[in-house]
Amino acid sequence: MTAQTVAPPRRLEPGRSGRLLSGIDAGSSINLARHLELWGALPSLPAAAVLDMVERSGLLGRGGAGFPTARKLRSVAAGKGRPIVVANGCEGEPASAKDSVLLARAPHLVLDGIQLAARAVGADRAHLVVHHGSAVLPWLRAAMAERRHDPVAVTLETVPARYVASEESAIVSALNGGEAVPMFTPPRPFERGVDRRPTLINNVESLAHLATIARFGPEWFSELGDPAQPGTTLVTVSGAGTDRRVAEVATGTSIGRIVKAAGLTLTNCDAVLVGGYFGCWLPAKTAARLPLTHQALREVGGALGAGIIAVLPPGACGLRETARVASYLAVQSARQCGPCLNGLPAIADAMAALAAGQWDEQTWPALNRWLDVVPGRGACRHPDGAVRFVASALSTFASDVEMHRAGRPCAGTASAPFLPIPTQHRWV
Repeated sequence: MTAQTVAPPRRLEPGRSGRLLSGIDAGSSINLARHLELWGALPSLPAAAVLDMVERSGLLGRGGAGFPTARKLRSVAAGKGRPIVVANGCEGEPASAKDSVLLARAPHLVLDGIQLAARAVGADRAHLVVHHGSAVLPWLRAAMAERRHDPVAVTLETVPARYVASEESAIVSALNGGEAVPMFTPPRPFERGVDRRPTLINNVESLAHLATIARFGPEWFSELGDPAQPGTTLVTVSGAGTDRRVAEVATGTSIGRIVKAAGLTLTNCDAVLVGGYFGCWLPAKTAARLPLTHQALREVGGALGAGIIAVLPPGACGLRETARVASYLAVQSARQCGPCLNGLPAIADAMAALAAGQWDEQTWPALNRWLDVVPGRGACRHPDGAVRFVASALSTFASDVEMHRAGRPCAGTASAPFLPIPTQHRWV
């Protein structure tokens, strides 16, 4: 079956299987034969054609930063030395499941994207990186065993399941035999990364989109979504009493519509966490009408991040949830710079005192001072993301802050914890 005989997937309603997961039953993985039946053979395109298609598609990276994929490809291709491709499948955000679902259910789409990226930049090596003990490892090993004749060999690698180990320079460090911690840059990985060679690091979802663009064209890709950020994106939605649900939505879809399609409601809800633990809390009414785009979230001080939408259960304490996450982020830092070594623990301690309604008059000014001096001074973006998360809580839950400061913590402090916090893989 060729690519020309395959009808491109177009169905896209929030909460249903869209393009990337089209034709795949929930909870199942597909082999290479089924993959070819669904998608057809990968077109044999020269590097220039791949770069041109990605440029015209407007694809932005789906790993959180939203960097133009074509620009990244061209930068690596223009580097000094033979490039290396790295597919980042590490899901450092505890509230996210999108990458693991994609890798488990459609591994060959990601592997196709790796081959295309390698062709575009002229790479002769590729790595697919996930966390130690990831549940997707058996599916990936099986898929890769079916593709031993791919032009570029792909090596499956693992890094520790720590929050900062998912950062691109941390992955480079690990692949070079070091510890999986962020490195001081420049040079950036696209200049000198794995084995000191130009290194392309893309999130696995970005690579899967690349495989669909090659088959159906940039016009097909960009016919859905926000014009400034075209296409679809995978999101992870969670709420009270529900498992994390992965949905594919057109960019620009309102958060309220996505939440509703996931079977949740914003009625009687105070806030929504958007973007994960480097994202921000938003009042439910603000979130409901906000389109899911980088620009819209930047305008309210947030970030799309890993595409996480977590609906705070009615009656839960947002400050208590924030204090739990702040403590986790402080523990998960690499502790290689002052903002992480000193600032994040101080912020976490202050938030814990605030959540419990137990602090003295010096705690509030100290917390605000740390929130002011930490950003922009770290070895990586970890402290910046943590500060954005905490600061958004102080704004969104302003009325609760006053109650807690007065020693009257809300009833929600007795409710069951909501946001997931891993207990293993802590730094020592």
